[in-house]
Amino acid sequence: MIRLIRPGSDYSGAAKTLESWLAAGVLREDEASMYVHEVDLGNGLTRRDLIAALRLEPYERRVVLPHERTHRGPKEDRLALMRATRASLEPLWFLYDGRETTLRPLLADAVNRAPDLEFEDFEGLRQRLWVIRQDSWTSAVAAGMAPLQVLIADGHHRYETTLAYAEEAGGPVDAFSRFTLALLTDLEDPGLQVLPTHRVMKAGIAVTGGEPAGSLAETLDAIRGKVAAGVYREGRFQVLPLEGHLAVVELHRQVIDNLLGRRSPEDFLLYTRDAEEAVRWVDEGVGVSAFFLDAPDLRQVLSLAGEGKTLPQKSTYFHPKPPSGMVIHRLDADRTL
Repeated sequence: MIRLIRPGSDYSGAAKTLESWLAAGVLREDEASMYVHEVDLGNGLTRRDLIAALRLEPYERRVVLPHERTHRGPKEDRLALMRATRASLEPLWFLYDGRETTLRPLLADAVNRAPDLEFEDFEGLRQRLWVIRQDSWTSAVAAGMAPLQVLIADGHHRYETTLAYAEEAGGPVDAFSRFTLALLTDLEDPGLQVLPTHRVMKAGIAVTGGEPAGSLAETLDAIRGKVAAGVYREGRFQVLPLEGHLAVVELHRQVIDNLLGRRSPEDFLLYTRDAEEAVRWVDEGVGVSAFFLDAPDLRQVLSLAGEGKTLPQKSTYFHPKPPSGMVIHRLDADRTL
């Protein structure tokens, strides 16, 4: 899959590889299908996802909700690859609120038999896939999803790229090119894990108004479940209370933006998911201050996205990512679903 999704600038080479694999039977074209995917997280929890073709909708229709800003460079690379391969090579990850639907029991029914594919990924996590041909089950799932908004969990750049490609490729309303490959997870799934991303600033004055904390562990424990951030500077920890509903938004609005003024945050921020690494960067002089965050409340993220608001970069990190290579969706404009 790396030969397809990371070909450097050899986009035509990736397209030739894809076609050769189809011709040789390395890849097999399925009939119209949906897929149920499970991954065992290694901590007693399992995440269950639906993999399907999701109709591409412009953001202004408020069906597909973004929560992060995107940058031009990655979109140009992905669009060049899409033009060459005419394929959605790996699923974009979306979240939905399935509380008022029958989707949960439908997905549970689908896994009452042996999986069609089972394997262990490079992290040692067990993955399973069920193939469900188009029938009354797929119709019921489509009907259950139809009234819902979906939040982009991972893949903002690729979604906008696929949307641009669809306009470029054209085709009727149900053409393959009008859909993207999607992995969809219920917000209430017990195996859905979102992790925080901590910030290290390379410049800026000290922050005042926080409560002293004795250690990193004490700092992280103090901000858990609260609208607050931890701070580390000059060998000292503190807990900074914030006003509002989502800590990552308020940290940028109330603290980081004020410290940086008109300077772009992306020029002065480093990101890490390892809080100890953030402390080490400050101690080594890579940065001057570290800011620690708890995992964001996903319902708050969905609520803000529903209001049309975007979050700062690196606001969410979902783990583990779905593996590439299980399913590929062709983006032909002359074939319809």
